[in-house]
Amino acid sequence: MNTRAIPQHQKAGMTKEAISASLANHLFYSHIKNLPNATTRDWFQAAALVVRDRLIERWMETMQRYYEQDTKRLYYLSLEFLVGRTLSNATLNLELDEQLKAALYELGQEYEKVAGIEDDAALGNGGLGRLAACFLDSMATLDLPCYGYGIRYEYGMFRQRIENGVQVEQPDNWLRYGNPWEFPRPELLYQVKFHGHVVEYKHEDGSLHHHWVGTDDVMAMAYDTPVPGYGGKTVNNMRLWSAKSSRDFDLRYFNQGNYIQAVADKNDSETLSKVLYPNDTTEMGRELRLKQQYFFVSASLQDMLRRYKKHADSWAQLPDKIAVQLNDTHPSIAVAEMMRLLVDVHKLCWDEAWGLTTRIFSYTNHTLMPEALETWPVSMFESLLPRHLQVIYEINQRFLQQVMRQFPGDVELLRRLSIIDEGGGRRVRMSHLAIIGSHTVNGVAALHTELMKRTIFADFERIQPGKIVNMTNGITPRRWLNQANPGLAGLISGRIGKTWVTDLDQLKKLRDFADDSGFQGQFRAVKQANKGRLSDMIRKQLGIEVNPESLFDIQIKRIHEYKRQLLNVLHVITLYNRILTGTHHDSVPRTVIIAGKAAPSYVMAKDIIRLINDVADIVNNDQRVGGRLKLVFIPNYDVSNAERIVPAADLSEQISTAGTEASGTGNMKLALNGALTIGTLDGANVEIREEVGAENFFLFGLTTEQVEEQRRQGYDPQSFYHGNNELKQVIDMISNGFFCPDEPARYQSVTNTLLHHGDHYLLLADYASYVDAQDKVSDLYRDQQEWTRRAILNVAGMGKFSSDRTIREYAERIWHVAPVKAGAKNRAVG
Repeated sequence: MNTRAIPQHQKAGMTKEAISASLANHLFYSHIKNLPNATTRDWFQAAALVVRDRLIERWMETMQRYYEQDTKRLYYLSLEFLVGRTLSNATLNLELDEQLKAALYELGQEYEKVAGIEDDAALGNGGLGRLAACFLDSMATLDLPCYGYGIRYEYGMFRQRIENGVQVEQPDNWLRYGNPWEFPRPELLYQVKFHGHVVEYKHEDGSLHHHWVGTDDVMAMAYDTPVPGYGGKTVNNMRLWSAKSSRDFDLRYFNQGNYIQAVADKNDSETLSKVLYPNDTTEMGRELRLKQQYFFVSASLQDMLRRYKKHADSWAQLPDKIAVQLNDTHPSIAVAEMMRLLVDVHKLCWDEAWGLTTRIFSYTNHTLMPEALETWPVSMFESLLPRHLQVIYEINQRFLQQVMRQFPGDVELLRRLSIIDEGGGRRVRMSHLAIIGSHTVNGVAALHTELMKRTIFADFERIQPGKIVNMTNGITPRRWLNQANPGLAGLISGRIGKTWVTDLDQLKKLRDFADDSGFQGQFRAVKQANKGRLSDMIRKQLGIEVNPESLFDIQIKRIHEYKRQLLNVLHVITLYNRILTGTHHDSVPRTVIIAGKAAPSYVMAKDIIRLINDVADIVNNDQRVGGRLKLVFIPNYDVSNAERIVPAADLSEQISTAGTEASGTGNMKLALNGALTIGTLDGANVEIREEVGAENFFLFGLTTEQVEEQRRQGYDPQSFYHGNNELKQVIDMISNGFFCPDEPARYQSVTNTLLHHGDHYLLLADYASYVDAQDKVSDLYRDQQEWTRRAILNVAGMGKFSSDRTIREYAERIWHVAPVKAGAKNRAVG
């Protein structure tokens, strides 16, 4: 075939005129609309396709580079990718934003309105998914050959509405208008098996082989989404799997006239990718969650091995071409699935397959809470994944034999290290499977990693010292400063240039301007404009008037007891009481803003949301407060809402009990945007404080060691309750129904948890220290010049917390994957 005779596509132009022509063409040819009758959504779809065209060119070029150089690739397995809106992010990374804005303006459209109609991609819940999205951005910006693998959920976790103060969950149908960024790949279909049984047989050479038969099968179909790095030279791929039935319907039932039953199996199969995190309070919900995890892992590994075999004639080089990162325990079944594929399907011997597997995988742990480390009943595995249970038993037996040789006679050590937890109902410990099957395990903040070694994984550290390493999390400055806060981004670039967008360490140059009154004034003006925009949003959406001149005190994160939104509420009530009694005549006006979702089955978290709203209803409508205090709960916290809230923050609440938060990334986003932090020595707070300076951080609360000591000595919350009059008054008001006179006993379960059920997260122990630190916040905020100086120093100290730094460390120390830059020819990599 003469390839020179094939017509070549014409590259899409990057000028305003080319963009304008493309917009008109897509409106007409893709949406059958003329300019006068096009809706805002039509304009969004057209704009998305215009940007997508330009992404595709770079995407194809990127994939071609990877294939030509036969490079080692990193595959990032994550059950969540909270990418947010794509249009504004892609245009900024392609440096196309000004041209698109100008073209839309000339066509009578407002860019912000067009971009604002895009739905957030509901592919995640919170920090885990947002971290994964930041990592994908950095991988592409650093020209690293990386794929993200996950699930194409049709519905997100839920859309949160507040009705009479109560969280109400609604389906998040983010795909209702289609998704212009994704590309279905019907040619990429993989069979994923469940149930059935295992047949053993001996090969003619005497080796034992296994067939997994009688299975219920689901097909995984790929949907690809381009992920552009900054500058647009590298565009990587996020591949998400959607469940499809292995057949449209069972013809037997159809021929019998039972059409409902005929399609039932098809519908059951396709529920696998319907909803993010099904409710796991039921047996059916728990089984569905495990099926989701295996579904996307199996499809992803089959896809990786297919790609590898296209260019390789032996398995020996597999770890030189493939690295797989497990983002938390959710994808850890990948260790057993890789062994099944290599041994059962590709007929490698066990030792060869295990040698390859343990050189491929690495595992990131995101929690210190034993109850959050996933375990599954052996009985569920036996029914759902019978072959994998056999593989896990074999892995476990061989591992424990090694430990026995290293530590003979230590039966308790074997019990603690075993993948199978024999106590209280046999369960498979997924974190143990991930650790044993990985060459490297990492924590996500220095303190978190040290606590991993000392507590939950101390035995693994003992038998394999050095296997657990630290990779402090980071955030992408493209999304969280350049896009979310254009006013501050422009101010910074005007003083130090724009190289900070890809080299966040450049922000340290801002230290030279911390005492510059002119720069301080500009910095305050940007912050004030952001607060004004958030105030407008609160007024329009919630009908609450807030004072943009007040201190904006922000806590935005998943609602959970260990994150201690309840401690924040105790302080709000304390301020309210002080205002009413006149003990603080010159109190600084403060607007406390809280946002976050509670898991649908998490009763205490939902009670805390309702309490926040009940307290807000009283405080915000009490004329005696006189505008000095407002409490606002912003519903449906997601990436787009975060982009509005974060730039407006004066104070960042990072108040989890020391030793509970693995890292946190909200703390980084808020500090990067000029908020001062009030926090404990927990997670990445420790490192943020080191980088920005202890004097620019409002520290309070017990340390991890002091928390442990309190519990060892027998922590008594009653002693703190009776020993602090302000605290006692606040808790009594909640308990006695002051904030819910129509149902006085509504929050007795909340106060009972604090007073009579152990106050597990030590809110009462930390209350006095927290209130004292908040008083220091108010004192400093009165001095706007000094507050601004410290806020500038916070921004200047955030260079370490770029996800570019994190990903560079992963690539160099764990994955051994090298950049593949545009223009590089025939260079073997990694």
